[in-house]
Amino acid sequence: MRLLRLWALLFLFLPAVAAAGYPSLQELIDKTPEGETLVLEPGTYAGQALITRPITIDGQNKATVDAGGKGSVIVIKTDGVTLKSLHLTNSGESTNDIDAAVQVRGNFNVIKDNVMDNVLFGVDLQQSSNNIVKRNHISSKEDFPLGQKGDSVRLWYSFDNKVLDNVTENVRDMVVWYSANNTISGNHTRNGRYSLHFMYSRYNLVENNDYVNNAVGIFLMYSDSVVVRNNHIAHAAGPTGIGIGFKETSDLTIEGNQILYCASGLYIDVSPFQPDTTNRFTDNLIAYNGIGIRFLNDWHSNIFKDNRFVDNLTQIVVSGGGSANRNDWEGNYWSDYEGFDQNDDGIGDSPYELYAYADRLWQNEPYAQFFKGSPLLEVLDFLERLAPFSEPRLLVRDDKPYLRLLAQNERPASPEKQEAKPAVEQDPADLSNALDQLRKSLEN
Repeated sequence: MRLLRLWALLFLFLPAVAAAGYPSLQELIDKTPEGETLVLEPGTYAGQALITRPITIDGQNKATVDAGGKGSVIVIKTDGVTLKSLHLTNSGESTNDIDAAVQVRGNFNVIKDNVMDNVLFGVDLQQSSNNIVKRNHISSKEDFPLGQKGDSVRLWYSFDNKVLDNVTENVRDMVVWYSANNTISGNHTRNGRYSLHFMYSRYNLVENNDYVNNAVGIFLMYSDSVVVRNNHIAHAAGPTGIGIGFKETSDLTIEGNQILYCASGLYIDVSPFQPDTTNRFTDNLIAYNGIGIRFLNDWHSNIFKDNRFVDNLTQIVVSGGGSANRNDWEGNYWSDYEGFDQNDDGIGDSPYELYAYADRLWQNEPYAQFFKGSPLLEVLDFLERLAPFSEPRLLVRDDKPYLRLLAQNERPASPEKQEAKPAVEQDPADLSNALDQLRKSLEN
């Protein structure tokens, strides 16, 4: 029995024993003068290191820092530190302590070109400003369920930071809470929950990110004056999958994004929320989704202009029996538009109108959505369109629908009057580009 207990204790403390057997990174840090560079020789070093003065640590892509399964690998409590080309691994598993590859509690620090794996959280910034987190590869604890993994990058009450060109996979979320004037750009996220989640965070910029095969692409909650542009979001295809979601969020600019193959492309709940504000959606491609835009309620003050709605199974859904027509719709392309263009000005002669017929059953009753697309509902919908036995509900009216898939910022010319053309004309190059993007997403 005593031998069994000894073996149990040995296995319990194996990570700490292993880490203790490595050279101490802390000792090397303590010997490095302020402002100097510590270049690590190839090998593994014991982590749980604390940095309290500005230095640079360069791992040359050959040095590993192992925390031994306890605490954070490196903690920065100063300004002006650079960590680069390190392999940071084996943090602790405490969510309360936010065990991370790197904890930052300072300003003007740079964390770049590192590999972080088998860590609960990646980079945690609290009350830290003007930091750069760039070109890191971050993954969480491999054996943890998705909801119990940590976040790749966390910003809490942190301002003017830049999170650039990172690759994150098998992490929970990237979160920005109570933080302003941050830039999230050029990041690639796979197999996570929320690629990017904002709460109570204003004046942030999100651009040129690639979010594929996550439960949710981007979700903004109570976060005003955010710009979201030129992002590629695909394969948020689970039952609650969302490309970009909005909860009580105002004064947004959403432009130039590709949102492909999601359960819901856009999800809008009481947004905009602040009085006398608008949210502007322009030049977005919303294609091949189960639902193009889901309004959770009959809301208003969103402006949709020059967007392209292509082959979504259902273009617009409004829950609870309302309409999306209190928003402004103008100059959007709708792949199911059936009008003509007699003067060949690139704009349909009649408005695009979308009505809810038998679809009202599953739009108003969430449990009935199980039968969406079933033969019974398809027959009911056909009969209602043929001879309505109740008044259909107008969901959307676009008075100036475009006739073809416009490239971003392209506008139709106004040539002389010609013979009428059907309004389903598409730009092959633009549609091909969208299909190529979707195909590449599937391959990855």
